[in-house]
Amino acid sequence: MAPPLRPNAVAFISPQNHPILIRTFEKGDELKYHYVAHTSLDVIEERTNGPTKSNDCYLGLLYAMDDIAAYGYITPLKMKIVLALPLTDSVVRDAEVIMTFKALHLAYYHASSNPFIRLHDTPVGVGSAKWKRFRRKVDEISRAVGGGSVSS
Repeated sequence: MAPPLRPNAVAFISPQNHPILIRTFEKGDELKYHYVAHTSLDVIEERTNGPTKSNDCYLGLLYAMDDIAAYGYITPLKMKIVLALPLTDSVVRDAEVIMTFKALHLAYYHASSNPFIRLHDTPVGVGSAKWKRFRRKVDEISRAVGGGSVSS
């Protein structure tokens, strides 16, 4: 049996390519995962604007860098989710990654359904108390998928 996924970071990026939330689960690597999120945007743009467009939200493995594998997901409203997983020798099943993306997408959907939250706030707005429930839900999903604790 394959070990559970252990997400290192999750990034939610707006349709205008502004980071909504970049949540890291390892202390001290925040800048590294900001870089992963921004470089993933180039790959996502290539795949979604190419000659062969797919209706599938899951974009698969975007790229692997050093010790990180970045996976992508784009919602029908063009909101992007990037999941950074540790690069290991074990097999990562697409079904598990897709299930994680769908849970993250649903958490964002529920948070954005709140009529008192402005969707296109700056990342400072995501740090507000109104988004606290969304950040907590992202942490819960990470714990459930990885079977471990969230350190950030």
